Amino acid sequence: MAYVVTDGCIRCKYMDCVSVCPVDCFYAGENMLVIHPDECIDCGVCEPECPAAAIVPDTDPGAGAWAALNAEYAAKWPNITEKGAPPEDADAWNGRDGKAALFSPTAA
Repeated sequence: MAYVVTDGCIRCKYMDCVSVCPVDCFYAGENMLVIHPDECIDCGVCEPECPAAAIVPDTDPGAGAWAALNAEYAAKWPNITEKGAPPEDADAWNGRDGKAALFSPTAA
């Protein structure tokens, strides 16, 4: 099992999860983060740290396609080991539905 970042992260990208990850398995895109499934040790410390509730176990019914997306983009995007500043409008996007269409494949 690994944890997965879902569409709740899109346009929020708070990065609180990055500061608690003991294995640095987060990778940064332009408007969201992903978790590398082979690096995640399933400790779960990141899940409660996410203000957008965008991190779920890969066994969660909502993980589905997001697990594949995390694996694909963790291989393409740069690793992030320190919390950065979230987008200025992150709070305005937190909790919004339908953000999947806003996903950007561009690296940070």
